[in-house]
Amino acid sequence: MKKILFVCLGNICRSPLGEAIFNHKASMMGLDMVADSAGTAAYHVGEQPDHRSIEVARVHGVPINHKARKLIVEDFDRFDYILAMDGQNFQDMKSLTTGNTDHLFLLREFDQDANGKQDVPDPYYGGYDGFENVFQMVSRSIDQLIVHIEAEK
Repeated sequence: MKKILFVCLGNICRSPLGEAIFNHKASMMGLDMVADSAGTAAYHVGEQPDHRSIEVARVHGVPINHKARKLIVEDFDRFDYILAMDGQNFQDMKSLTTGNTDHLFLLREFDQDANGKQDVPDPYYGGYDGFENVFQMVSRSIDQLIVHIEAEK
């Protein structure tokens, strides 16, 4: 079973959406893959995702069930792919490991519509439209991530 981890700052907006979208798609496709998510900071440990993340997932028929947690060193050995939502979190997670970093990626490396942009923007301080934009960006990226993982078999 392939294990995928999505990482952002507080683990209540972007990364739980990544986890939920990935798990929903993998389940619908009958894939032997599972995702989790974590934050590089411990601001929201134990909290549910932001209500706007829950709502945008619900609107798209994607179940979301998550409690925020902090990224830990052991995650680097437990997961086959670890995907940061933005460059700062990518650097933060890279600084936590002294081992192999070949399985660390920016999620938008898999977004065909990225147009050179690396970051999934943090929608926390905006409105619902920002969460919808993030949902679409993450969903597109996950589609290509799954293609990439399947091609490596």
